[in-house]
Amino acid sequence: MMDKLFLLPLIGLLLVTAYGAATKMVYTDLDILEKLENFDIPEDDVADDYDPKVFDLPSFSSSKNMVNVDTFGAAGDGVSDDTQAFVSAWNKACGTPKSVLLVPQGKSYLVNATKFNGPCEQKLVIQIDGTIVAPDEPSNWDPKLQRTWLEFSKLEGVVFQGNGVIDGSGSKWWAASCKKNKSNPCKSAPTALTIESSSGVKVSGLTIQNSQQMNFIIARSNSVRVSKVMVSSPGDSPNTDGIHITGSTNVVLQDCKIGTGDDCVSIVNASSNIKMKRIYCGPGHGISIGSLGNNNSTGIVTKVVLDTAFLKETTNGLRIKTYQGGSGYVQDVRFTNVEMQDVSNPILIDQFYCDNPTSCQNQTSAVKISQIMYRNITGTTKSEKAIKFACSDTVPCSHIVLNNVNLEGKDGQVEAYCNSAEGFGYGVIHPSADCLYSHDDKGFDQSHTSGPVLVTQEAEIGHDEL
Repeated sequence: MMDKLFLLPLIGLLLVTAYGAATKMVYTDLDILEKLENFDIPEDDVADDYDPKVFDLPSFSSSKNMVNVDTFGAAGDGVSDDTQAFVSAWNKACGTPKSVLLVPQGKSYLVNATKFNGPCEQKLVIQIDGTIVAPDEPSNWDPKLQRTWLEFSKLEGVVFQGNGVIDGSGSKWWAASCKKNKSNPCKSAPTALTIESSSGVKVSGLTIQNSQQMNFIIARSNSVRVSKVMVSSPGDSPNTDGIHITGSTNVVLQDCKIGTGDDCVSIVNASSNIKMKRIYCGPGHGISIGSLGNNNSTGIVTKVVLDTAFLKETTNGLRIKTYQGGSGYVQDVRFTNVEMQDVSNPILIDQFYCDNPTSCQNQTSAVKISQIMYRNITGTTKSEKAIKFACSDTVPCSHIVLNNVNLEGKDGQVEAYCNSAEGFGYGVIHPSADCLYSHDDKGFDQSHTSGPVLVTQEAEIGHDEL
């Protein structure tokens, strides 16, 4: 099939390069394309003893140990401090096999910053049907937990589910941010919900809203599945990333609706095998890999797939952002089946990203970005540059693939911009990205470049299903 779609220069199929005494085959466009089209990220069946839908409470009675926070003295009036009741209920549920920690519906529970630590006995379910609300006054926050509100760590096979709400009461935190007022000091603020150092975790059905800073962090964890979760913070709330993934592997996000004042999804260092499917994003800053490389750090993100998303009026679309001076790499990423409505910067690689209080210095080292595919990306944009690859002169972007990209300008014509970026396109590409495969080779490692790919009229419009 592939040989019918592409005419590659013969030399592109035969490139071989030597490194010292060893000889290695260099990827050609065809190799890269086949790899990007076909690699998959398994959806692990974590915690598969549980029904993915919210449990009906009567079904608990015979097989589960019900641990109701009300039983431990929680008032649920939104005013009384219910922290100790939650801690006591957690200790009971965590230490008892097949327990259900229940936060009942119809009540609002005020809980201060708390770390709920495992490991726990097997088959723990955390059923949140009511509302958990944070104190709204930053000055009263525990200084030892400045970045934490509700943190769950060292868990295995735990299910978080329900129709309840986790509300960070973040308005005063936002007003105190240096992003809101430059005279304010820049300092950290709590994350509403954190899953830390855990495995085999499911999170389903919950609403996380108005976080003080980031809404939901998955950190240093493996095999986490998040489904039917809604994240909601105002579009002008600073640093309120929707779902932030760091140091984690085998994470699946699906059927989530996210609206925030920052990235809907952000994926940062030491993360791999991340799959996002059926994601709604807006308002927000789009779906981002990064930022990476700040303060000359190493950033590595690999094997990321976004399949089916709708982005509405976001300030960025599909973004990879790195600081100058970093090291590491972003590799094997596929964005596919994405519709955009009035999105700024729909397709963006920015290796000159800077979000520091002071300006960032020019540096030659950079995080290497390669093997990135954009397939079936359509919609409208507010930006003149609908496609922008602003890559490092010394560490260029390579093997960028565009397939069936059609972005129309809301207020006029659109164009593509490339700096030190190399790749190819096939199918319909609008705006035309000739700059991607007509570079002057300055700054490129010639052993990793290849000739342009020509596409026959018989080329099919791809629609992949992972």
